[in-house]
Amino acid sequence: MPGLAAQILVVGVCATVVMDLWAVLLRRVFGIVPLDFAMVGRWLGHMPAGRFAHAGIGRATPIPAEKALGWFAHYAIGVAFAAGLIALAGRHWLAAPTLPPALAFGVLTVVMPFFIMQPALGAGIAASKTPHPKQARLRSLLTHGVFGVGLYAGGRLVHALAGMLALV
Repeated sequence: MPGLAAQILVVGVCATVVMDLWAVLLRRVFGIVPLDFAMVGRWLGHMPAGRFAHAGIGRATPIPAEKALGWFAHYAIGVAFAAGLIALAGRHWLAAPTLPPALAFGVLTVVMPFFIMQPALGAGIAASKTPHPKQARLRSLLTHGVFGVGLYAGGRLVHALAGMLALV
């Protein structure tokens, strides 16, 4: 199998894709509108000018290519979280992935939106300034749990690819 960085990339992208598919399911079945990653791009785009928090990111001045920047950041964060899981669980987790550490780590990643992104985008700590904070928190927890399942799926994919490459 390719090196550790490639394995982390596969796990992180896989986990993020699983989370995105979950968002598509929620939208189609329940009409729940997912986070607009253009707003993440807008938030990041304002950082070089020293603006790290907004009262409402939707009212902030748009930046060029904010949607692309937001989607890139979304996947980069997924890969960074995969690296975090593997750093904590150990490289041996990739040789025999198990669900509990991936799921636990996925749920723990909810700290990022609760205490960094939501406040910085104007939604308050743990979505406290949204119209339905409890629903928003539950959705975030579920989504990050799904991300954890995606981390496990990515680990299984890396494990399967390693087995197939060993046969070649």
